[in-house]
Amino acid sequence: MQISKRAQAVQPSATFATAQKADAMQATGVDVINLCIGQPDFPTPRNIKDATVDAIRADSVDGYTATPGIIPLRQAVIDHIVAPQGETGFTADQVVVTTGAKMAFYALFQAILDPGDDVLIPAPYWVSYGEQVRLAGGQPIEIAPTSTFKVTPDQLAAALTPQTRAVVLNSPQNPSGVVYTRAELKAIGEWAVAHDLLVIADEIYGELLYDGNTPAPSMLGIDPTITANVVVINGVSKTYAMTGWRIGFLIGQPAVVGAVNKVLSHMTGNTAAVSQAAALAALTGDQSAVTTMRAAFKERLDTIYPLLMAIPGFDLPLKPQGAFYLFPEVTQAMAQKHCATSAEFADLLLNEAHVAVVSGEAFGLANHIRLSYATDLATLKRAMQRINTFMQE
Repeated sequence: MQISKRAQAVQPSATFATAQKADAMQATGVDVINLCIGQPDFPTPRNIKDATVDAIRADSVDGYTATPGIIPLRQAVIDHIVAPQGETGFTADQVVVTTGAKMAFYALFQAILDPGDDVLIPAPYWVSYGEQVRLAGGQPIEIAPTSTFKVTPDQLAAALTPQTRAVVLNSPQNPSGVVYTRAELKAIGEWAVAHDLLVIADEIYGELLYDGNTPAPSMLGIDPTITANVVVINGVSKTYAMTGWRIGFLIGQPAVVGAVNKVLSHMTGNTAAVSQAAALAALTGDQSAVTTMRAAFKERLDTIYPLLMAIPGFDLPLKPQGAFYLFPEVTQAMAQKHCATSAEFADLLLNEAHVAVVSGEAFGLANHIRLSYATDLATLKRAMQRINTFMQE
């Protein structure tokens, strides 16, 4: 059977591939600590579940909805995500509800790219950006990272081609936890406007910021002339521990939103109505659970960061500011264990120390690994001890 060239060119998600290895080992009785997947270990808050059950019992989530989602949810996105950034010019018609933030990216690339178009993707980056660009017929242009893991307008200018259509920006960043300042975002936005490019801002971790100033600075609300060139991707998965509910949001200008809606109308139609009810409850209901989860993530980070720094061969001079990942350089650790790649090192760590992490190659940095601290503190301490012991052997 023939398989399309675009499907053959796409690599599977490295995070899920490693997690599957860990699951297979656990199925045989091996005690594996899985630090691969970016999934909060908290249950979805009870008030959200209760509101969803009420919606089911009221028979209000049984049918199709409009492709972009129900109006109350889209308005809640404006009120609770857009407006707090100081942006007042958006309406509910500029929001699309998607089956997870990943689908928002996929539909957007399908809507804006023609074969041969380029998208600038600064490293380190989330594993799916480049693959989704390729699936749309585009070409991802990887930009090497700076020492701070933040791209600059000068770097973007050096990578610009006549075929460039967009730049992807992620803050707080997966995998490093780096957060761009408002001034840095403004400079990138002004550069994009000057070159008539779209800034695709992945802000899914915007509420998971640990300096007390939430939400993180957004590409929205900086300047109206910049906003016209911005599409923001967000969702409820990380903030509200709702990964399984699969709700993302795309926020942008009418022309882009209209094109995405057309694409989605032939792909998924509407997002599951019951999940939309849950997301509405998340955005409009009690936010105390978010505060509790954020405090727990901060405690974990503050506890395990020095433990990680004490591991021989691990280097992470920049303490993460947001999200829930650690992205240390392991060049010396790889050399000590005679590993040619971080993928080989990650496999060794899994097979011998029974700790599952994701190799840096998947994020554009070959000598790094990513560890998620979206699990309980006791387990994280055990993981640090296992890695430390492994490196001392």
